[in-house]
Amino acid sequence: MLAPPWNRSDPMQFDWQTELAQSYRNPTELLAALELTPEQVCLPTEPVGGFPFRVTRAYASRMKMRDPRDPLLLQVLPQLAELDTVAGFNTDPVGDLQALTAPGLLHKYVGRALLVSTGACAIHCRYCFRRNFPYDTQQLARSRESVALTAIADDPSVHEVILSGGDPLVLADDRLAELISSLAAIPHVRRLRIHSRLPVVLPSRVHAGLLELLSASGLQIVLVIHANHPNEIDASVRRGLSRVKRHGFTVLNQAVLLKDINDNAETLAALSEALFDAGALPYYLHLLDKAQGTAHFDVDEIAARLIMAALRGQLPGYLVPRLVREVAGQPYKLPID
Repeated sequence: MLAPPWNRSDPMQFDWQTELAQSYRNPTELLAALELTPEQVCLPTEPVGGFPFRVTRAYASRMKMRDPRDPLLLQVLPQLAELDTVAGFNTDPVGDLQALTAPGLLHKYVGRALLVSTGACAIHCRYCFRRNFPYDTQQLARSRESVALTAIADDPSVHEVILSGGDPLVLADDRLAELISSLAAIPHVRRLRIHSRLPVVLPSRVHAGLLELLSASGLQIVLVIHANHPNEIDASVRRGLSRVKRHGFTVLNQAVLLKDINDNAETLAALSEALFDAGALPYYLHLLDKAQGTAHFDVDEIAARLIMAALRGQLPGYLVPRLVREVAGQPYKLPID
């Protein structure tokens, strides 16, 4: 595995924003660090699908050296298959655009509203269901924020707000504090759910200042992280999630079932065990959202059911995630059981 680019045992807190800025932005640079050639992984010579490349060094440090089939590398490596046109795969697979009630505000489910707080991420997962989302016009920019917040304030049925993106934890602490303060001031909003991959791919983001500002909100905090493979959970992730748990927040994990990455019961069982040991409860295992450019990751439903049957034979019930598919226009995620 790659050596971390700095001494993580240093008691001085590393600035997560500096670490983020040091991310790999060119796949050939990452491959060179892993002692791989572009030819070994069939890397396209040009960027594909208009979807840029980005990987944090913290995440890359968990990849296996000289392994072109490393499951973490496969999640971020551009492929020519992203250019294939496949029936059933489109630019808005879960109906985000039809659920927009204001720029940056999605309202799909009873009692919950989702804010697309930013288009930025710390890592660009090639299977991303929002890889084609029009962030330039539909994210929660400051100039549009008041409209979305007013819509939430005017709807007393909304008791939970979900911060999504992109990744909301890419936002600076002062920006997050401002947004969360505005939400906490709405009397009927009781819970704040944050969907973020940063506690996994950039654990330094989970620092004391962030946790203190979340605690100060007075809202019930639910942190939903995203890990797909047990190799993503290392000591730095466990330390960060331990700090989250000490603040009394609920931590859940959402994974995606991905071909050649985690499409077997043994890998998923190891993931559930690693998550629980780190303080996170397996929550959902999503069938792939059929975004254009992601078909090479797809696992069909019959295979998924067989994997889940085997998984139930290996784990206690509380460690078995719910296999679901999100379907545009449906009032909830559909269980595949």
